[in-house]
Amino acid sequence: MPLITPLDPAADQQTAQLAAFFNETLGFCPNSVLTMQHRPAISQAFINLNKAVMANEGRVTSALKRLIAWVSSNAAGCRYCQAHAIRAAERYGAAAEQLEHVWEYRTHPAFSEAERAALDFALAASVIPNAVDEALGQRLRSFWNEGEIVEMMGVIALFGYLNRWNDSMATQIEPGAVASGEKFLDQVGWVPGKHRAP
Repeated sequence: MPLITPLDPAADQQTAQLAAFFNETLGFCPNSVLTMQHRPAISQAFINLNKAVMANEGRVTSALKRLIAWVSSNAAGCRYCQAHAIRAAERYGAAAEQLEHVWEYRTHPAFSEAERAALDFALAASVIPNAVDEALGQRLRSFWNEGEIVEMMGVIALFGYLNRWNDSMATQIEPGAVASGEKFLDQVGWVPGKHRAP
């Protein structure tokens, strides 16, 4: 059962206008945002940060950003965010082979060395204690420039917030996210867990 009941999508008009962004990314407004709007300043600031972090500025594609989000959420264990990230990766054109083998990105041929470095960064930055070291930094810089690394870190940090929010709040997962989780993550044992609808 969710810790806090999500509010109606129309509860805060400014949040509702900003949340149209999620119709593109997910096909629905996430319950996490509907919970945040109990304090509209939080929901509004979160959506604006999300839009800034996920904006396309260069070679870090929308699909790769969502795969980074998945690796980060997988490391944190947040099943709500895992399903959302894989759903958004599909909607933003991630290759089917990458979606089907994201958990084996280190060895599967669908991933380039540059993508592997980015996803290793997501994993290392998401575990406790933090595992980003100089060797990983050098490897990352061999493929990506500083602005691109900042974009990746923005995704990792954003999903660190979301992982804690959604797991602590036991945010109820939406049917579309459940379908994506079952489609792409079933082989690795994905289940909604505490996020399951009653």
